[in-house]
Amino acid sequence: MRHQDGSAGDANYGAIGQGYVRFRQPDPRIAAFIHRVIGDAETVLNVGAGAGSYEPTDRSVTAVEPSASMRAQRQPHLPVAIDATAENLPFPDRSFDAAMATFTIHQWSDLACGLAEVRRVTRGPIALLTCDPDLLDRFWLNAYAPEVIAVEAARYPSIGRVRSALDGAADVIPVPIPLDCADGFNEAYYGRPEMLLDSAARLACSAWSFVDAAEVERFEAVLRRDLDDGTWDRNHGKLRRQSSFEGSLVLIRTH
Repeated sequence: MRHQDGSAGDANYGAIGQGYVRFRQPDPRIAAFIHRVIGDAETVLNVGAGAGSYEPTDRSVTAVEPSASMRAQRQPHLPVAIDATAENLPFPDRSFDAAMATFTIHQWSDLACGLAEVRRVTRGPIALLTCDPDLLDRFWLNAYAPEVIAVEAARYPSIGRVRSALDGAADVIPVPIPLDCADGFNEAYYGRPEMLLDSAARLACSAWSFVDAAEVERFEAVLRRDLDDGTWDRNHGKLRRQSSFEGSLVLIRTH
């Protein structure tokens, strides 16, 4: 399904993506994992490129993004993104030295087809930054908004499914999330719970758009109460000083 602004997945980024770049900036420590995989590739394809997070700027990058809202938020120093989807990439076979896709494979309508297309047009390594749905319950948010975690777990493909679509030729690398992570996905706030009381910050995490408004109000009330009376800090306060968190964030790299 494609939404009015061209968004190809289940989330309508024309509605929820307007302030995306305020909260979803690339974090250099996460970027390092991606850049190690693509190595010295001179031409890189970024599929589901969004506003351009994690794109290397020291080589030729071709960005593909179906959402007009996200394409419009790309910075002037980044290449203009092509309006296309992973399942139908408009490039000849083996066009690129490497390919990358960050926080996007859960949006693809046909994962196997999309990954087959990425493999078709790529000569070398592929880096996929995603979440392992089996590890989402490590995050304290599961106790406060289980509906959000359930939505995330249902949307993200299992690691086994991704590896199967890649014929098993892939490694899975855990990616620690820094305490001051610049990329504001839900787990990035593991030690900064107050950020999830900001509706704009939540809107930059698409799972919240699938949760009933009454459940969001309940979450806000309970978290605010627990922060005010110290309950959250008694249970989770050590996370405020924990330099990184190994949650569900992983990098899948092809051999």
